[in-house]
Amino acid sequence: MKLPLIGICRHRLTTDGQGVTTLVAFHGCPLRCKYCLNAQCLRADGVWHRMDMQEILDEVMVDDLYYKATGGGIVFGGGEPLLRSDGIVDFCQSRPMEWRIYIETSLNVERQRLEAVIPYIDHYYIDVKDMNPDIYRRYTKRSNRRVISNLRWLASNVDTEKVIIRLPHIPNYNTEQDIERSQEQLEAMGFKVFDHFEYIMQNKG
Repeated sequence: MKLPLIGICRHRLTTDGQGVTTLVAFHGCPLRCKYCLNAQCLRADGVWHRMDMQEILDEVMVDDLYYKATGGGIVFGGGEPLLRSDGIVDFCQSRPMEWRIYIETSLNVERQRLEAVIPYIDHYYIDVKDMNPDIYRRYTKRSNRRVISNLRWLASNVDTEKVIIRLPHIPNYNTEQDIERSQEQLEAMGFKVFDHFEYIMQNKG
């Protein structure tokens, strides 16, 4: 099956995990965030290429030696990569086993999509936005019910040291106090590693 991509970005260093990584970014996302970083993932004309997983593997294989020498590998992002969980499983079953596999996800997907990839993922980057349901809905136009359920399941089924939770300060949506409350809730679930940062708004004046 040909899957829609918004890009393949090679030779990333210190961005996602260790070593040299390649980002494979999929088109499509369940969220409608106000300050979307990759808005092309939502546009019908935002597809860069359509490739099946063997074609993607062939594309990234050029950096095989870099991955093996540095302990790097592939980062699946988007958009929402877990919408393509079947393809990710196919890729992981075919790639050299020395490659590390990372995923950047909002976790706002059906549970079975997460369960399918669990055996193959070495590290998770989870952008929860904010744990407050009202803030989350205002910002993403969606409910975070699935996110919270999947976080609880993940905390019970993987080593939480392998999970980085991203907790952004989103101007006009949440406060430092909201972020603190989100982290407290996540720590109660068992998560330990957090990435705090602020969305930088561009001055269009």
